[in-house]
Amino acid sequence: MQLPDEATRPVLARLRRAHGQLAGVIRMVEEGRDCEDVVTQLAAVSKALDRAGFGLVAAGMKECLTQEEGEAALDVGKLEKLFLALA
Repeated sequence: MQLPDEATRPVLARLRRAHGQLAGVIRMVEEGRDCEDVVTQLAAVSKALDRAGFGLVAAGMKECLTQEEGEAALDVGKLEKLFLALA
């Protein structure tokens, strides 16, 4: 399913932010920074990625629910599988 730009724009922004955070975590490990600081930042990256994934699933559900009846039907099983993959 192809999602509209207005649905993917915030997800892309979140992924770009997570990308920058991950680069920071890598730098922290390379510099031998304190374990607690590294784990804290790594948890933030993980949460950002989770939120991006849930954002995509939510956008997909919304897109499916708003389609006209003649268009592709909502594939509940596929959306459920995607949702559970993030759990």
